Amino acid sequence: MTVEKMEDSVALEPDRKYRGVKAMPYIIGNETFEKLGSVGTSSNLIVYLTTVFNMKRVSAVTLVNVWNGTCNFTPLLGAFLSDSYLGRFKTLGFASVCTLTGMFFITLTAAIPKLHPPHCSTAEIGHCVGATPGQSVFLLSGLGFIIIGAGGIRSCNLAFGADQFNPKTESGKRGINSFFNWYFFTFTFAMMIALTLIVYVQNDISWAIGFAIPTFLMFLSCVFFFIGSRIYVKIEPEGSPFNGIVQVITAAIKKRGLKHPDDPQNSLFNPPLSSSLNSKLPHTDQFRCLDKAAIITEKDKIDPDGSIVDPWSLCRMQQVEEVKCIMRVLPIWSACIFYYIAVVQQSTYVVVQALQSDRHIGSFEIPAASFIIFNMLSLTIWIPIYDRLLVPSLQRITGKEGGFTLLQRMGIGVFLSVITMIVSGLVEERRRSIALHHPTLGIASGGGGAISAMSALWFVPQLTLTGLSEGFNAVGQLEFYYKQFPENMRSVAGSLIFLGMAMSNYLSSFMVTIVHRVTKGSNNWLAEDLNEGRLDYFYYTIAVFGLVNFGYFLVCANWYRYKKGTDVVLEEVALEANKSKVGHV
Repeated sequence: MTVEKMEDSVALEPDRKYRGVKAMPYIIGNETFEKLGSVGTSSNLIVYLTTVFNMKRVSAVTLVNVWNGTCNFTPLLGAFLSDSYLGRFKTLGFASVCTLTGMFFITLTAAIPKLHPPHCSTAEIGHCVGATPGQSVFLLSGLGFIIIGAGGIRSCNLAFGADQFNPKTESGKRGINSFFNWYFFTFTFAMMIALTLIVYVQNDISWAIGFAIPTFLMFLSCVFFFIGSRIYVKIEPEGSPFNGIVQVITAAIKKRGLKHPDDPQNSLFNPPLSSSLNSKLPHTDQFRCLDKAAIITEKDKIDPDGSIVDPWSLCRMQQVEEVKCIMRVLPIWSACIFYYIAVVQQSTYVVVQALQSDRHIGSFEIPAASFIIFNMLSLTIWIPIYDRLLVPSLQRITGKEGGFTLLQRMGIGVFLSVITMIVSGLVEERRRSIALHHPTLGIASGGGGAISAMSALWFVPQLTLTGLSEGFNAVGQLEFYYKQFPENMRSVAGSLIFLGMAMSNYLSSFMVTIVHRVTKGSNNWLAEDLNEGRLDYFYYTIAVFGLVNFGYFLVCANWYRYKKGTDVVLEEVALEANKSKVGHV
């Protein structure tokens, strides 16, 4: 078969009409308004809990960490439902409505006085009235609906957008690669708006109006999504991909006593693909113990049509290789869990630090939560610079698509997170020293101590480094999981990054709780008043763990072998054909 015929046989899919560019306004519009709404609600949540619901700072940070963690954990469940039963379109639609409902509940807690505790003045700090059980339940119900919505949106929106491009044509591949970068660009731009205008309205005008605006924007997100429903490519689910994973492991355990074949490529059960989604995978030597699941014995029975009678005793080699793809990714994923702990601090404790710093520029006082915008701004500026300016030059130098390999990009991000924590510790040392040894500006809101005369703009370097770190690692992770997972598990691939963030949030919450208890007393690192604590020690501790994690990541990256499928084979054949043509000339 010629290269041209091979490409045509792969590219032709008569049942699907890919309208990548035409579908993008609806998908990007949905994503932009969803981020405007959800970030506008969540970014200022610590300030809302401490000032309106009268929570202690450690309690508020712990609640937000657990809530964020759960929002990032449920995408795994959303991916399972999407890939197994509902499909991405239905999952996204249901999740969007749930998020809208949750945000409406949060708005009501701010708009109706009976749904939140009475206001606590500065003079009453330490003796404030807390929320009643009913008020807490109503608040948690709103947060719960947002968690359900996050499970569907975060697991499917990226994969659903990529579904609109044909991955087996050159234009489709280019469209997917650019989509990953511009996806981050658009939603970080939306987050910047949320962290400035919406946060300003919440802090300085009205919490009720400040929450009503993102709720309305979330309504627009739903409208945009459903308007484009006629032109979307809607890939139907093909059953639970998790069943295949369990079947391979079960069959391999049953046949663990068999000898590994000398020629696995030709000895293992390897019928033609039954799935229209997955590309053909060649045999690999890693996790050879799983190969035994595809060894045919006298007890195994195969129907005339090639189907397996007992899939729990015999599996296809393709199925085994798909499980290997997932198992190879897991060590890389585990290394990225601790990476995100550094990122988490830049959206929780940085807000608390800003509350006890000078946030004035002239007569204007910047809302504490708005400082997170420097993280987003750094990421937003970096992505187009990297995508349009650096990548072409790097490709010529390294000869690699994207300039760096995906793992190299991720590794740079992990290293930058360590530098971020060191810088964060140094800045906190300066903030605290100025607060203790120089005149201060008053008492911080939300139950804090004296405000340091240090300008909160000193937090810009660490937030900028965080944005650069995410530009390398987070974007790299999304593309890495999407390309390295089997095609029928791309919703799971999209949710894996969020699952790692969930584990990071839970681990961060655990670390906060442990450090708070162990150091409780006169030397409490995480005291209610940061001037009496040593938050800088906490940051340095994370930096040390991060450095160890960086070494672990390097070991995992060196061990990893990239997935090879039909696309790679076609590219290699085409390359050889082109070389041959050049030789004839």
